[in-house]
Amino acid sequence: MNRTSSTTSDTLSADLALDPESATPLYLQVRNGLARLILDGRFGAEDALPSERSLAEQLGISRVTARKAIDALAQEGMILRRHGSGNYVAPMLQQPLTRLTSFTEELKQRGFVPSSRWLRRIVGAALPDELVAMGLSPGARVARLERVRLADQTPMAHEASTLPTAIVPNPGAVKDSLYAFLAERDAVPARALQHIRATNATQRQAELLDIRAGHALLFITRVGYLQDGRCVELTHTWCRSDYYDFVAELRR
Repeated sequence: MNRTSSTTSDTLSADLALDPESATPLYLQVRNGLARLILDGRFGAEDALPSERSLAEQLGISRVTARKAIDALAQEGMILRRHGSGNYVAPMLQQPLTRLTSFTEELKQRGFVPSSRWLRRIVGAALPDELVAMGLSPGARVARLERVRLADQTPMAHEASTLPTAIVPNPGAVKDSLYAFLAERDAVPARALQHIRATNATQRQAELLDIRAGHALLFITRVGYLQDGRCVELTHTWCRSDYYDFVAELRR
C-alpha cells in the first residue's frame, strides 16, 4: 500500500534551502535535498514524492528543473516511477555487518513485507566446491533452494542456498523464511563467515531482478555454522546495489 509522506509542502522549501546563487546547478540541489530527506527517513519506503508540477510550485522552480531532479533520483534507483500513479521512494535495506540475521528478519524490522519467488527447491549431489566449503563427505546429497527475494513486491536479491539433507530433507517444506524453518529444527547458524564483493548482473539475473544486464550487484557468500561447528548453510546472494547497503560501525 502506498503511503503519504510526513514531509509537507510547508516545510519542503525550508528543508531543501535552495540557493539560486550557488555554483551547484539548481536541479542537483533539489536532487541532493530530496536524497538527504530520503536517507534521513523523512520520506520512507513507498512514500509518494510530490509530482513534478507540485515540486516546481512548492520550490519556485521550473518543471524542467523538477523533472531533471526526479530523473536523477530514478536513475540512481532511489525512487520508483509508476506509470499513471507517480514517483515513490524505493525500499532500501541497510544490514549491519556485526549481526547475524536473515533477510526476512531485517525487512520486518524496517517495516517491509518480505516474500520469495521460488525458482527451485530440489535435492541433488553436492558439487566439489560445496563439499569443500561445507566439509561434507564425497557423495553427500544436499538441498538446493533458489529464489528471488522481494520487499513490498520489489525484487531485491537473487539467492541460492545449499544445506545438508540431514537438516533439510524436504526443500519444498521451506516457505518464505529459511531461518524460521531452521529455528523449528534447532539448526539456526550460531556464527557465519560472510564475503562480499562487487559483480555485474548476468542476463538471467537482470530478468529476475528487473534491471539491465551488467547492472552493479553485491555478491555475498555466507557460510553458516552450528554451535558445534558443523556447517549448516552455504548461501550465495546477488543483491541490487541500488536497494541494498551494508553498515559497519568501527571503533578505535
